[in-house]
This record gives sequence, C-alpha cells and structure tokens, in this order.
Amino acid sequence: MNVVRRRDAFCGKISVCNNLKQSRIKFTLTTKHTVHPDDPFFHQDLSKFVSVCKVVRGLKNARLGAIGARPAAFKTVRYSEKLLEAHGISVTTVDLSEILGKAERLKDSDPVVAGKTKQIQSYANYGLVPEDKMTLISKMGIVLNDFIKENELDATAIQCWSSLQENYGVNVCTNMSMMSENLLPSACEVDVTGALTMYAMQLASDSPSALADWNNNYGMEEDKVVMFHCGNWAKSFIPDGKISTAPILGTTLGEENTYGAMEGRTPAGVLTYGRISTDDLAGVIKTYVGSAELTDDPLDTFGTRAVARIPNLNRLMHHICNNGFEHHVVMNQSNTADILEEAYSNYLGWSVYHHGKDSKN
Repeated sequence: MNVVRRRDAFCGKISVCNNLKQSRIKFTLTTKHTVHPDDPFFHQDLSKFVSVCKVVRGLKNARLGAIGARPAAFKTVRYSEKLLEAHGISVTTVDLSEILGKAERLKDSDPVVAGKTKQIQSYANYGLVPEDKMTLISKMGIVLNDFIKENELDATAIQCWSSLQENYGVNVCTNMSMMSENLLPSACEVDVTGALTMYAMQLASDSPSALADWNNNYGMEEDKVVMFHCGNWAKSFIPDGKISTAPILGTTLGEENTYGAMEGRTPAGVLTYGRISTDDLAGVIKTYVGSAELTDDPLDTFGTRAVARIPNLNRLMHHICNNGFEHHVVMNQSNTADILEEAYSNYLGWSVYHHGKDSKN
C-alpha cells in the first residue's frame, strides 16, 4: 500500500470488465476477484480457461459426418442441420450404400485389409469372431477412416442398424470404438448432435467420450441409473472389453450378423454427462450438463454398460422429458461440467441446464 508499489487491484479488475462489456468482448472471471499469479487458484482458473477455449474454438468449426439414414423409428435423433450451420458446425452426409460398396470392393488379400485386421486384433480380445467376419469388420474400418480423412471430419454418426447387418453381415461397433478411442468420436443411430456432444466433451477433457442410452433404473435406488449401448464405447471405458455380438439386434437380424459389437463394463470413477440438442421449434441450441460418479455396483447384463449415481436423478429426468431431449446421453470420465457450461453459455450463447450446480437443482 506504499506510494511506490500502490496498485488499485479491485477497481482495476472492475474497470477491465467494464470496458470488455462495453466492447462486447466475452470474458471469464477468475474464482477469486483478484489473485496473485503464483496462487494455485490462478493456475486452476487458467487451466480451466484453456479448456473452455478448446471447446469454443473446436465447436465453432466442427465438421461432422452423417453416414447413412437414421433408423426409421428413431425420430428422437432428428436434428436441425441449418441451426448447426448457423453456429459454424457443418455436416457432411453420405449414403450407407456408398460405404458398403467400397468395403465390398476391397479384396480379402489386399495388404491394407491384413494391416487393419492386426490393428483390431491388438485393440481388443477377438477370440469369438470368425475369420470371415473379422475381414468384413476390417474392410469397413478402412473405408470409414478414408471417408473421415478425405472430408477432414472431427466426429461421425453412423447408421449402425439394420441395413448394415442385413446387407453386409456385421456390426460397425468395433470400428466406432476404435475411432472414439483415437479421439475421432463416433455416435450410434446417426445421432449427429450426440456425436457433437462427444466431441465437445473430448475437447474439454482431452479424453474419449461415449454415447449411451439412459437405460434403466438400478433396482430401487432412486439416484442410480444403468447406462447401456450395444457396444461401441471406446476402450478407455471398458478396459476388459472384447469383441462379441449384439444379442438384442440378433433377435431380429440373426446374431451371426452382429459380430463386431464390443462388450465390457465401465469401472467406478468420475463422470461428466450431458447433451447438445437442436430445438427446431424454438430456433435454438440447448444443452444440459452434470457431474456424477460411476460405481462398481453389480450389473449382470451384456453390451457396453455402466452404473452411475446422480443426485436428484428424478429431477434430471423431469428436465430431460419436459424439454424434449433425446434418449441418448454422452459420458466422459472427467470433471468438466463447469468448463462445458462456460463454453456453451458464455461464449456460444446456448442455453444450459447444469444439474446439481446449486440448491435449485
């Protein structure tokens, strides 16, 4: 407070914010109003802000791929391409027949097919998969990777049933799992905004994301829920994962046509969950985010699966239903809900419901 080193820190900070507001420049406040640069809070704030910047920059220029048409009954995953485009997010579409045609034209003896097979075999336990099915899975992976590279895509959403099984004879889940593990997220059932959410959470955490069904309650425990999908989660979520079949699809499509689905259980740990959705009727993009925990509760089922404990789960389900969100949710093994909220709300101008952030939730 002496004359030589006197600084008006409080009013200086307020003045900076005032001028930024006048210039309509967005900014993020530090946890403490003023803080020494060596304070741990400042370093935490700076790290968080870097992640916010990654999310905002990535989403403003995101390039998504929609491969095939959504399953006919899945109106829940419909989205507005125009709304996404208005926010700088582009969608490149391709008919599934083009992908299948290119895969079928690859020769079994092609060295690139053998190379892809080795990649898959080193990725997960493949002992249950017949050799001819593994070849089909490998060819599909090659064509998908080429499509992503040619179009410089950040994420994809794929028509994973039923045309694929009926006309090609395998599931695409293993390929999707490998892409997500390699930070090229891929969503089921042509859920384009699900893929976008996977990409956003990946940007916030620098780790893979997974798309899941809000599947079932966990017994009578009101704050626990089962997360499930046929089997395309990244290996990070299923360290014990193996390549298997998809029993549910198999009941109608023939289980022998569903090789390629991943199977495994996600262990206990931290969880960020959420969803980006386009609201055509209101002309806006809306989101929800939250923090929770994955548990080690027993879960005797198949596919890729997890149990999550979410405080006030019923309130969250009410919000999802009342606001018309999709049946899919995205999971990430991180604590990044605050980062996502800041990016979505402050910088991108999207509405955010942050479940559990305060007493109102």
